Amino acid sequence: MNYTFHPEAEREMQDSINYYEGCQEGLGYEFAREVYKAIESILEYPKAWPLFEEDIRRRLIHRFPFCILYSEEINEIYILAIMHLNRAPNYWKTRLK
Repeated sequence: MNYTFHPEAEREMQDSINYYEGCQEGLGYEFAREVYKAIESILEYPKAWPLFEEDIRRRLIHRFPFCILYSEEINEIYILAIMHLNRAPNYWKTRLK
């Protein structure tokens, strides 16, 4: 199975990597590694994480206050958001297909 990012989710991830890298050298890399490990687990077991809303699931990211919001499409995982857990919870809804 493949995955794709919503363009704004990809931007969120890059902004977060840059933020953490600015806090401490190497921390941005560690954040990215945790996100990609979470994506790998989603690809392996897409239904393992709880439904967040309708057909959108939420996978928490280890060590960082973020989650991945995603939907399972035909042969693809569509990542809607790399969401900070303290951000307004509904901002991503405009990204639904």
